[in-house]
Amino acid sequence: MKKIVVLTGAGISAESGLKTFRDSNGLWENHKIEDVATPQAWKADPEMVLEFYNQRRLQASGAVPNQAHFSLANLEDCFRVTIVTQNVDDLHERAGSSEVIHLHGELTKARSSKNPSLIYHINEKRIEIGDLCDDGYQIRPHIVWFGEEVPLISEVIPYFQGADIIIVIGTSLSVYPASGLVDYISSNADCYYIDPNAKENMNNMNFKLISKKAETGVKELVDKLKQ
Repeated sequence: MKKIVVLTGAGISAESGLKTFRDSNGLWENHKIEDVATPQAWKADPEMVLEFYNQRRLQASGAVPNQAHFSLANLEDCFRVTIVTQNVDDLHERAGSSEVIHLHGELTKARSSKNPSLIYHINEKRIEIGDLCDDGYQIRPHIVWFGEEVPLISEVIPYFQGADIIIVIGTSLSVYPASGLVDYISSNADCYYIDPNAKENMNNMNFKLISKKAETGVKELVDKLKQ
């Protein structure tokens, strides 16, 4: 069975109503990134950071997977599929994908502010100041903030090296280190890039460009691959 690795970004979730991480005005939900998504922000105003992610968690829980998510899940009928996502929502899982790796963390999880390996499933629950982990430290969102290491990046590199087919969806490939994953793709792999701005974003000529939104482009590609 051929192996497919899919790298997804904010564009696929945007079609389910979730705003992209950085809008055209440089803000995320009207907040400067450095005010809500850095270790410095957490240190300066943890209450504001918690409330920001409480709202993002609530928003994500109300979103539903779109046709692109379901199409990727349907690929598992014919291929071994691994989804590597930069998104922190759980729309891939709710659509039925069985192997999803979240590079930048997950809204439905929380962790110790002291020990990154002490992780809890919280689903839609809010996190408040004073909520402590078993180690006695404040619970924080299980999110990889700017300035923090991406612990799973080395784990996913072998997937890209061994894939027969690579599909990149809804990401500008501008956020490091996730953007560097395309450098590990085998020269023998078939590569596809689905994004409305595909021609502007992708300079790698090894990719077949599909300049369409995720719902339309993914369904067309999946139908083609399953044939």
